[in-house]
Amino acid sequence: MSFAIVCSDVSFAWSDGTVVLDGLDASFGTGRTGLIGVNGSGKSTLLKLVAGELAPGSGTISVAGEIGYLPQNLPLGTARTVADLLGIGAARAALHAIERGEATEANFTAVGDDWDVEERARAELDRLGLDRLGLDRTVGTLSGGETVMVGLAALFLARPGVLLLDEPTNNLDLDARRRLHEAVAAWPGVLVVVSHDRELLDLVDEIADLRDGAVRSFGGNLSGYEELLEVEREAAERTVRAAETDLRKQKRELEEAQIKLARRARYGKKMNEQKREPKIVMGLRKRQAQVSAGKHRIMHEDRLADARDRLTDAEGAVRDDAEIKVALPSTEVPAGRTVLTVTGLTAPEPVPATLSELIVRGPERIALTGPNGSGKTTLLRALAGERTPEGVSVKIGVEGARYLPQRLDVLDDDLSVVGNVRAFAPSAPVSAVRAGLARFLFRGARADRLAGSLSGGERFRAVLASLLLAEPAPRLLLLDEPTNNLDMASARQLAQALDAYRGALIVVSHDVPFLRTIGITRWLRLDRETGLAESDPL
Repeated sequence: MSFAIVCSDVSFAWSDGTVVLDGLDASFGTGRTGLIGVNGSGKSTLLKLVAGELAPGSGTISVAGEIGYLPQNLPLGTARTVADLLGIGAARAALHAIERGEATEANFTAVGDDWDVEERARAELDRLGLDRLGLDRTVGTLSGGETVMVGLAALFLARPGVLLLDEPTNNLDLDARRRLHEAVAAWPGVLVVVSHDRELLDLVDEIADLRDGAVRSFGGNLSGYEELLEVEREAAERTVRAAETDLRKQKRELEEAQIKLARRARYGKKMNEQKREPKIVMGLRKRQAQVSAGKHRIMHEDRLADARDRLTDAEGAVRDDAEIKVALPSTEVPAGRTVLTVTGLTAPEPVPATLSELIVRGPERIALTGPNGSGKTTLLRALAGERTPEGVSVKIGVEGARYLPQRLDVLDDDLSVVGNVRAFAPSAPVSAVRAGLARFLFRGARADRLAGSLSGGERFRAVLASLLLAEPAPRLLLLDEPTNNLDMASARQLAQALDAYRGALIVVSHDVPFLRTIGITRWLRLDRETGLAESDPL
């Protein structure tokens, strides 16, 4: 098999000395590969290294073909247009100039053979459900999901030989996810995708699991790989149980041997005191007994040590992916208490079911769904007090309302994780902050890392820690796509933590399995034409 991407003995560390990869060997061939691993394992870093966004400290990376790369967070300029984001701005401008009669050599060079660039761009946007977007629309007016889809359209339009996607389903609504899945399934070249989207990972031809600095490849999709892991886990746990049984046996035999040796010692002492045998014979027997006892003790101690080593090896073979363990503070809200009141909600074409007022009482758990661009994030920002639209009134009836944005931009990249948390809780002792961070897997030196060096999943955990450890404790959580960038284990643990949360919760998410696990009590749908309305559970 020929490989399109080959990484040989690749090492990389951040400027603060944090090692991400150390002597990594990996290769990716033709077809679709799903790159998985726990947060912080180096998946996004590896993609950036392959894309040339980062340079390895040592080792080599070779790529056969042109690279197209979609990062987790697209570098955007709000004044740029959709055409610019598609990479056709210059060619389109030159084409329009020629149509106006400016037939210069520079304009012809800019167009090249791409005379149908606008038609192809609109066709690609249409294929991804973005036909309503004009090419002159500015990026600043797009939703997070729309921005991701335009970035994908740019890559599909360019048709690179090697396509690298980092969490492409983040912020996408259900229709956009379906269209992305179809595009990935039809991709003819080399594709490596980092994702926690189970449906997407079941479309790939190979799974590459980056764990403990090494890549393990499996020919098949995520479901097949998980079945293999379950078989291995059961076998590993059987080995652990056998090793534990052997360890108990060796401990018991050592204790029995020590009892026998003690009895012999007491008998020899008694015989010596009674002087029933010649002194020289008794001395010889004593020395022989001491030598025999020493050998016997060493033999059993060696067996015990071997049993302990086997148990340690067996336990090490059992996968134990680190997961965030959130211990939420006391956040209970009485059932009858009014947590949030929003008035003045309107829609361009309201229907009878449209809500003009939203009231949240007690520990309600609300899921806010709807298509990309419908204004979900805008509404959440209004509830958080960031941008309140004209005519809309927001009244929060509890203290400690906290907002988790999509782009996780509440951290200061130049501060450590500890420093960021202390900015939200300035009176908390450093020891208390570190103890709290340990629950989010920031233990020891990890808590001292700069926020700017964190992976997407690590950054999410740092933001979540900052909000939940803040003063006062949150009694209203506003979460915008909280499972973005989380590995599957952490998303599962987050769902369990939020399921135990006692305050009010409003969640914008397209991750239906996640929403179902956190006990949503009320479903709302926001549509760009008809506004906000109650909806049936998804």
